[in-house]
Amino acid sequence: MKQKPKKEKWIQGAIEHPGALRKTLKVKEGKNIPEEKLDKAARSKNSITRKRAVLAKTLMKLHK
Repeated sequence: MKQKPKKEKWIQGAIEHPGALRKTLKVKEGKNIPEEKLDKAARSKNSITRKRAVLAKTLMKLHK
């Protein structure tokens, strides 16, 4: 079986609402989200916020 060619920029499609985590955490645009806020959001009771924070932490690891 042949594999389908991978999209070059696939991660852009994975992010449905760009900036939503920043708005939730009340961090101004252009500023970095502090690591402490990301850690706290990753333990949030709100499942959507928790998922967004975990994705942000994962994407930070990919960037390095």
